[in-house]
Amino acid sequence: MIAGFPDSALAMNAFVIDAFEFCRLKQQAQGEIPVAELGRLAQETVDRSGTIHWALSGDIDKLGHAQLSLAVSGAVNLICQRCLTALNFEIDSKSLLVLAKDEAQADTIEELLDDDEIDVIVGSAAFDVNYLIEDDALLALPVAPKHDVCPDGSVAAEAKGAERASPFEVLKKLKQ
Repeated sequence: MIAGFPDSALAMNAFVIDAFEFCRLKQQAQGEIPVAELGRLAQETVDRSGTIHWALSGDIDKLGHAQLSLAVSGAVNLICQRCLTALNFEIDSKSLLVLAKDEAQADTIEELLDDDEIDVIVGSAAFDVNYLIEDDALLALPVAPKHDVCPDGSVAAEAKGAERASPFEVLKKLKQ
């Protein structure tokens, strides 16, 4: 599943790579992971259905830093915060990650790059790609997912009706 790695390496754990070598060799990998196998992401969903598709490529940036490009996509079912029913949400995320050898170097690189679009992370010789994919998928989720138009409009209509009652009107009645 991971380009450039022998099958015996895949048998142990297909999602662990030497991040710096992966970038130095400009390797690429892609695959898919069932949402049910991503524990933290599965906890955020209504059910554990769905599949996350991912593509990872390594490179070296113009300053000589190892960098990973990660694309994550797929559909998950979340809970609509308005009507409390299932909401199908499409994850479509692309990230550019520059690798550092430790936290101190990460801080230095971050100051040097001064770019909010690029994240600097600590890489390693035993880098868990599965964890990175799950992090990216989690960051793509909305804080409070809501349907554009809820399937059962009655709940939304009741909420709108309740919002229109002015709290000042209630106070005025109490005052009398």
